[in-house]
Amino acid sequence: MKQYNPVTAEVVKALQDVVGEKYVKTAPDVLDVYKSDESLAPSYWRTPEVVVLPANTEEVAEIVKIANKYNVPVTPRSAGTSVSCGAVPVYHGIVLLMERMNRILEVNEEGMYMVVEAGVRTIDIQNLAKSKGLLYAGDPCSSDSCLIGGNLATNAGGNKAVRYGTTRHQVYAIEVVLPNGKIANLGAPLKKCSTGFCLDQLVIGSEGTLGIITKATLKLVPLCPYRLDVLAVFTDLGKATALVPNLIKAGLNPTSVEFMDNNFVRSASDYSDLRLPHYEDGYYDIISIETFNEDELDDKMEKLAAICEACGATDVVEADDRVWTVRRNCLESTRVFSKVATSEDLVVPVTKIADCIQSLVEESKKYDFRVFCLAHAGDGNLHFQILKCDMSDEEWEKQLEEFRDVAYKYVYGLGGRLSGEHGIGFKRLDYMEKYTDPVELELMKSIKRAIDPNWILNPGKVISAD
Repeated sequence: MKQYNPVTAEVVKALQDVVGEKYVKTAPDVLDVYKSDESLAPSYWRTPEVVVLPANTEEVAEIVKIANKYNVPVTPRSAGTSVSCGAVPVYHGIVLLMERMNRILEVNEEGMYMVVEAGVRTIDIQNLAKSKGLLYAGDPCSSDSCLIGGNLATNAGGNKAVRYGTTRHQVYAIEVVLPNGKIANLGAPLKKCSTGFCLDQLVIGSEGTLGIITKATLKLVPLCPYRLDVLAVFTDLGKATALVPNLIKAGLNPTSVEFMDNNFVRSASDYSDLRLPHYEDGYYDIISIETFNEDELDDKMEKLAAICEACGATDVVEADDRVWTVRRNCLESTRVFSKVATSEDLVVPVTKIADCIQSLVEESKKYDFRVFCLAHAGDGNLHFQILKCDMSDEEWEKQLEEFRDVAYKYVYGLGGRLSGEHGIGFKRLDYMEKYTDPVELELMKSIKRAIDPNWILNPGKVISAD
């Protein structure tokens, strides 16, 4: 196990010399704020020894150099919206906040790109692009609060990933502080490039273990002028989940296909104080279609309605803002039932999503906890929100482990993986070791050792610090 030194007064003074005394926090009540992320699992909480807020890339680089000099770990943190404990300082040390680096540096309408610092809110990027008649297609469900740096670090997914891909597909280039404190500019605003290794894509999605992203050049695309959202309501789980492969085969190219089971339909409707069709027994598929031509939109909507009806939909109606309000409030709504919960982030081939949801929902009935199912069904990514009910902590952990053992083996048997968009973080570290091919795992560890020999950046995440 990797050993680190404590943060001493000498380390604090060195950090203050870089960013100023105002931006180095050591008060216990401040440190306590950064012991967790949105996962809310006390067993994963770790309190940092100091919190630092740099103003620019050069200050980030100096902080990393100090960390190497004194053998102190650094945990980069964006808005803390992770649910995989990715921002939890496992080995305490320094938490490095990116929120001061919040400038949008350039919007190039002709070249269709935007240059931003890592601390910019995702929704601000989306809104600015929209005001120019363009689209930033990265769209995690927490876009109103998350920061772009965290999106890049975890390769965040979201509602538009079916059509546009995940965050890594929205990036031309990044500026990154490496584990040795050097600053690298990786990638370029090019449509194609076969010049050396694709290092920008290696860093994106590495969860802050291979570098701290400080700046990004983001791709923008033309904003489709025509859009319609449809709510397809089913009263049978099998029929609701079987819709997805039929949509993909039909060539409709939807922007998003979201699935909600009836547990989520009822809890999120209650939380939002709204009532939608078949509140008592409905399973929801929300499908978004975008086009550049009104006639094309009409044609696709006719096909979509026909497919939904052929698959057994009870109702097919336009999805207004109420539907999306219910969808956005899904996870928050479950906290009414239990403060102790865990979110699974499984991903399988799109053709297997129906089988996977049905099989694991059936498996979950064997346990005493309560399971809610949500899915970015169009890209094979499903979320099980598992709530602790009337059971002891020991029984909760035991049953959760038993369910995960069955679920993870099943998902890997389908060709799936542990995480589709949330990342491995601290929460899934042991499972990453257990289920990843040993050759693949050793390759990742070799890269980490080569780039970060002191294991300074975000240790305890993705791969173990051994």
